[in-house]
Amino acid sequence: MTRLPNFLRPRLVWALILLCAFGRLPARSQEPVSPATKQAPKSPQASEKVAELPALIELLETRVRFEANGDSRKEVHTRVHINNELGARQFARLAFDYNRSFQQIEFPLVRVTHSDGGIADILPSAISDQPHPAVVDAPAYQDVRVKSLRILGLAPSDALEYRVVTTTSHHPLAPDFWVDHTFDRSGILSQELFEIDLPTPRRTEMRINPATPPDSIDKSGKDDAARTRYEWNVEAKGPPRDLQNTSRDSPQDEPDVALSTEQWEMLSIRLDEKLTPGSKPLETITTYEEQVRELSRKYRVDPEVAAKALELTKTAKGNRGRIEALYDFVSQKINTIDLPLGATGFVARPAKEILASGYATQEDKFALFTSLAAALKLNAEAGLTGYYNAKGVPRPTVFKHLLIRAGDSRWLSWFDPSLQVAPFGLIPANSGNCVFMLDRAFYSLSSTGHEWEKLKTDPPFPSTQRVTISAAIGLDGALKSKVSYRMRGQNELLLRLAFHQTPREKWSEVAQLLALSDGFRGKITSVSASDPYATKEPFTVEYEITQPKFVDWSKKPVRIPALLPQLGLPDSPAKTASATATPAIDLGTPLDVETHLILRLPAGTVVRTPTGTAVERDYATFASKYEVNGDAVTASRHLNFLLREISADRAADYYTFVHAVQGDEGQRFMLERESVAAEHSQPESARKKN
Repeated sequence: MTRLPNFLRPRLVWALILLCAFGRLPARSQEPVSPATKQAPKSPQASEKVAELPALIELLETRVRFEANGDSRKEVHTRVHINNELGARQFARLAFDYNRSFQQIEFPLVRVTHSDGGIADILPSAISDQPHPAVVDAPAYQDVRVKSLRILGLAPSDALEYRVVTTTSHHPLAPDFWVDHTFDRSGILSQELFEIDLPTPRRTEMRINPATPPDSIDKSGKDDAARTRYEWNVEAKGPPRDLQNTSRDSPQDEPDVALSTEQWEMLSIRLDEKLTPGSKPLETITTYEEQVRELSRKYRVDPEVAAKALELTKTAKGNRGRIEALYDFVSQKINTIDLPLGATGFVARPAKEILASGYATQEDKFALFTSLAAALKLNAEAGLTGYYNAKGVPRPTVFKHLLIRAGDSRWLSWFDPSLQVAPFGLIPANSGNCVFMLDRAFYSLSSTGHEWEKLKTDPPFPSTQRVTISAAIGLDGALKSKVSYRMRGQNELLLRLAFHQTPREKWSEVAQLLALSDGFRGKITSVSASDPYATKEPFTVEYEITQPKFVDWSKKPVRIPALLPQLGLPDSPAKTASATATPAIDLGTPLDVETHLILRLPAGTVVRTPTGTAVERDYATFASKYEVNGDAVTASRHLNFLLREISADRAADYYTFVHAVQGDEGQRFMLERESVAAEHSQPESARKKN
């Protein structure tokens, strides 16, 4: 886990990024969620809870049927009771993502039962089928679409009922199929039915949470026609049921029901094949000699791509310089189409088409980079992140992001060109500590398990943060500040993304949230930031903020904190923690943070400063300094974490270190002005003259 100072908490900065994204893309409802038959509440407490909800999903019924060739049919039947105007707005539009190249969506039933007893069926004209918002300007991905349903006239106390049928035929990864399902834990669902109907002859790996066993298992047919059907019926009765995953060997939450016909190794092989245009599926090759020829076949590079690779690297020095030049081009000059991983079925376009179009998904960016690298006789490979349980049920939908690794015999580096503004070698801290490798060569290995590798997210350069605040408090008690940031590392990447994804006219909103996370209150008056694409230099942000009535000079003395961002430290174990009870203390990526303040005060202000602190350990150092220079106060704090972790038996020592830092941050400046009463009794013109 990466340590971040309070002024750049990941949750807040990602909120900035999400705010930017939502400002560009319309919100869509998720998978079918809803049902409606009015049920009497079981208790006064339940009645109050239901009344608080915008809408109550009274029934959610999901039935999935798979065929031996990988085709499937999914039907969702939903009934919703609308409780208030917010619920009516939430369900006024339903939208479902799909890929029309191998999927179809239909709405056999959409009906509104009004509170007065009237019934209205939604007409076909209320249904629209549009390209996904992310691909509107990307013709190559027009098959990725959103089918929407407008439901007009919904009002409180109405009931909405609908069915959604999704059919999948000839999926790019067929005949394999997979599915996972987690039962609702939010309390907004009264009854949930779930059914899976499978062809028995197919080899299927299936995991079921012991807390949610199926209510029935039915078998029918014989031989190739044999099938097995699993059914669940989960009702909310009384206190919420404990449906939490009980598995202890899983490093992250697993679904209640998961099944797949694939194995991790074969999934790695097949995904690599899909991302390699022109490759021949190894499973279809019948002889060993042909397999060897296919695996050793040179990557075919189109002349246009080869020429571009040479153009991009003509001044580069060494393989590292060449790879970095290719990365800069694919990252910044090929626009990223922000589709979820796998939205196109993991099928990559030819590199020359990607190059000509100037845009790509994260999968296609890998295909282009690989082709450019091959033109220079360099290799690249892909890895998927967002999931890290080798004991879990294999399925491609668990992964969230694609990273690229390239290098030579002396060095290898991971990077992420889909972010567009990430410095070379800097990958998001939330990528996790493990990566799922995609490699066709696993097919010829006699051993297994090579698809999972450890992933280090350490930046390729020292992580630093410099924050400078220049502030002034006037005679009227108002505070005016200019705050400047200069940073390298994971926090740099978060802010680059936030400002890159936000229109310039809305940068003040980003700065306002950033100021709030600093602990500063007031109005942002100006904002500036360095070019997010200038990734070879630290990222800088500067904003000005004013806060009227920051101090009341009539109080004696006035106590104010040092106007510096609070330093975030990894959680401290209990002071009495022992090595047997506490794991190693994770300090995160080594990070050097310096904060400086110059605070100008009205002439004649008497200041008592806190006492500076100095603490040194082999894993971290901290020092603070507070001084008065004429009518100005200066303050500085310097926190430098040197190690990634320390052993559990040093918990007491680390507790002392954290306590010293927090104690220093809690100190206050004391300000006094002897002439306050006289100044306020003078006319305004006289005060200005003074």
